[in-house]
Amino acid sequence: MITLHHCPQTRSMRTLWLLNEMDVEYQVRTYAFDRSLRDPAYLSLSPAGRVPALEIDGERMFETGAITEYLCERFSPERLGRMPGVPDRMAWLVWLHFAETISQHTAALTQQHIALREDHMRSPIVMKLEAARIGKCYDALEARLSTPVENRDYLLTSGFSAVDISVGQAVYMSQYFARLDAHPAVAEWYERITERESFAESLPQGEGIYEKDFYPPWPIE
Repeated sequence: MITLHHCPQTRSMRTLWLLNEMDVEYQVRTYAFDRSLRDPAYLSLSPAGRVPALEIDGERMFETGAITEYLCERFSPERLGRMPGVPDRMAWLVWLHFAETISQHTAALTQQHIALREDHMRSPIVMKLEAARIGKCYDALEARLSTPVENRDYLLTSGFSAVDISVGQAVYMSQYFARLDAHPAVAEWYERITERESFAESLPQGEGIYEKDFYPPWPIE
């Protein structure tokens, strides 16, 4: 049995979405996004106190990129993964890890808008800079998805894969801070991949981190 340790509206949603696309049995342990992730029992699963953590075959994994690579290699090497030697392998690796580039900016904005306790701790400059950096990530996706090649419905020419899940989940989170209005190809791709049942099954069932639909940068005074 696979056990996923998960907090709604965090990077672990990436692994949950991936598992929902695979023909494997798994169970989910859900945690609040709070200091319970610093408990010694949880730190034995993920030493930095972050989600996801994955238990499989008596072993423990953390870091979404590593988890995605391992699960694809084991359970879906051709449909969701791209193994060494196939033409899209390089692009698969690049876009898989680009998801974390987006997520680091979203994490900074989540800290600014939500995690910091007092307004004086927050920085409108950081909010503006990090939102602009997400926009630059959207630019990279727009360039990729608007390239005039056959079958550019997904990030890889060879079709839907785990990289659409990883980057799609990152974009799901980043839209709380930066909208897709100026990136039509990204918006169309995002709508396409989020029509999948596996995405719907990965959404929060109840409370998540975000209480608002959108958090704009504060004005700089």
